[in-house]
Amino acid sequence: MIRSASCRLVYLPLLLSGPVLSSFRPLFFVSAINPKRDLSFTVETAMKAPPVAKKVRHEMEMFADVRIDNYYWLRDDSRSNPEVLSYLKEENSYTDYVMAGTKDFEDQIYAEIRGRIKEDDTSAPIRKGSYYYYERTLEGKEYVQHCRRHLSNAEASPSVYDTMPTGPDAPQEHIILDENVKAQGQKYYSIGAFKVSPNNKLVAYAEDTKGDEIYSVFVIDAETHAPVGKPLVGVTADLEWAGDETLVYITMDEILRPDKVWSHKLGSDQSSDCCLYHEMDDTFSLDLQASESKKFLFVASESKNTSFVFYLDIFKQEDGLKVLTPRVDGMDTSVGHRGNHFFIKRRSDEFFNSELLACPMNNISETTVLLPHRESVQIQDVQLFKDHLAVYERESGLPKVTIFSLPVEGEPIRSLHGGRTIDFIDPIYSVESSESQFSSSILRFSYSSMRTPPSEYDYDMNTGISVLKKIETVLRGFDASNYVTERKWATAPDGVQVPISIVYRKNLVKLDGSDPFILYGYGSYQACIDPSFKASRLSLLDRGFVFAIAHIRGGGEMGRKWYENGKLLKKKNTFTDFIACAEYLIENKYCSKEKLCINGRSAGGLLIGAVLNMRPDLCKAAVAGVPFVDVLTTMLDPTIPLTTSEWEEWGDPRKEEYYYYMKSYSPVDNIKALNYPNILVTGGLNDPRVLYSEPAKFVAKLREMKTGDNILLFKCELGAGHFSKSGRFEKLREDAFTYAFLLKALDMVPAPGSGQD
Repeated sequence: MIRSASCRLVYLPLLLSGPVLSSFRPLFFVSAINPKRDLSFTVETAMKAPPVAKKVRHEMEMFADVRIDNYYWLRDDSRSNPEVLSYLKEENSYTDYVMAGTKDFEDQIYAEIRGRIKEDDTSAPIRKGSYYYYERTLEGKEYVQHCRRHLSNAEASPSVYDTMPTGPDAPQEHIILDENVKAQGQKYYSIGAFKVSPNNKLVAYAEDTKGDEIYSVFVIDAETHAPVGKPLVGVTADLEWAGDETLVYITMDEILRPDKVWSHKLGSDQSSDCCLYHEMDDTFSLDLQASESKKFLFVASESKNTSFVFYLDIFKQEDGLKVLTPRVDGMDTSVGHRGNHFFIKRRSDEFFNSELLACPMNNISETTVLLPHRESVQIQDVQLFKDHLAVYERESGLPKVTIFSLPVEGEPIRSLHGGRTIDFIDPIYSVESSESQFSSSILRFSYSSMRTPPSEYDYDMNTGISVLKKIETVLRGFDASNYVTERKWATAPDGVQVPISIVYRKNLVKLDGSDPFILYGYGSYQACIDPSFKASRLSLLDRGFVFAIAHIRGGGEMGRKWYENGKLLKKKNTFTDFIACAEYLIENKYCSKEKLCINGRSAGGLLIGAVLNMRPDLCKAAVAGVPFVDVLTTMLDPTIPLTTSEWEEWGDPRKEEYYYYMKSYSPVDNIKALNYPNILVTGGLNDPRVLYSEPAKFVAKLREMKTGDNILLFKCELGAGHFSKSGRFEKLREDAFTYAFLLKALDMVPAPGSGQD
């Protein structure tokens, strides 16, 4: 089962459009670099001075250490202070002014990126009961339609060769929900959950119209669209059906920590809902999942180091939640169900890469080890079926999927033997689990690489046959064979080997140190930033760029220890690993300092901020998206969302050792009078994960302290949150703007009228 967790994480604008959430787009060849340099940075900034934030002295003292924050006033939790909003608008206006000279070029890049998209398309249909469900996109429309078609032969056993009938003789398509209609009049619109009831008659969906990740849940009749009851308000996107007449959902406390799980009877008022559990410990947050068998709901209470699980029998809801795995400090569990057994993935300091257990439902203390702990292989996730088990693992920095057969339901489960591992074609790649039917022998998964568009496969777990069900269309002549992907290894200062994933267009790069280069990094929360495809990136690769991901410690690419050696009092390994990757690439002629750009987002923005302070000479340009840069101040304030739950990630600075360690790398606290490279910083006014004031303060202090003439821009989305704008084309605008900034910083913008694109 896949668990979610709140963190300063996720949408990676130069890396992914989201693992499975958004469309990926195809290629159009654009000729390479114009030797004529664009000098507009120097000229434009000479014409108009950047905004200067006023300074209001704010002292913060702890452990006899006094910090002065002159820009603390920029934090306004109401997001309504006229002076703050005016400053943000001034920054946006200045950014627009500086980039005005490349607006036509930015528009050209946007047209390129959008031109690769097959705008009218459908996702790979997934079979549920007597229907195929899928999403449709329409030409010119920002959002998806949620659709289904009736399955005329629903009694037939599923096959990997099944296709959804279309055409005049096929069952009629029914549009359940059109997000384009719902988004009319909204600056932001996002659906965080779309759940069909077990009998396929109702749909519950969670919508966010601000970007603050506080949702309202609506229930509608799937056929007539008629509303069922009143919406649930102020909830998370964690939502599951418990039968056909009950919804289970989660709400948050005043610091947006998911702390209560509720049961809601359709037609009743939300005020009468039953609270199933309230997590009082503010370092823990709740998560909700349905078992693959759809017979149980699992409620997990999780910190960054510990998790324990309750279960709710959907057919005995009157019994309430029952403990499945008890709370044990340092023990992390996630669970699934099949037949008369629960399956438990368990991690601790002793078995740090996890082991897989099974226990009978009538005696949960009687556990059997199915897959033992292995130091070189991490069990990342498991997916259960009636007769099979799919195990998602990581080895040597790459994911793999192994299939095991299970005994007949009701028989004892003693061990797993003879698993079949699925083969993948690229040397580096990404593979993700997708929704599959529990009762079938077909595993649906999503595969991509840095040169292979996202591809949905059905895999027959009995025969080992894979069938491609859908590959994202890339228009205008995209040919994967034009691109090369590589895995290299850099040596960190302590001798650890750090993997790097690289992609480039083989007929354009010279690999002599002269190629423009973008190095992306994240390195937090055990997140695995696997090498995957993004079609908009082709606008860089087809201009001769090399793109790479530094799989630095703090992430999870190399297993649990990789994460643990890049957090808490070892966090600086994340930054020095990234610097080591950059130096390796420079030494091996992939780029030079004058052609290197670095990029990271959210916790990856912290990475960029720290690296800029440590090595401002390392690169020519940097992009820090919604960056977590005011680490010490934020982690000292338990009223800020995520703070209490993340003391196990960054450390609790109320303890002196952590205070001084965090202060030594917190980007806002370490800005100096240095010649920083060209920098673009972004923020979102409604962001609940990284308050907009963090990048705002970072920019204000950089303006005050930095030397030299390199450009510093701040772009704050005033109608969005952590994940920027919500429309699929709006997100492409962000990519086009970022690319234009980087090309401008590298003096690669063609001169007007030069005839070069």
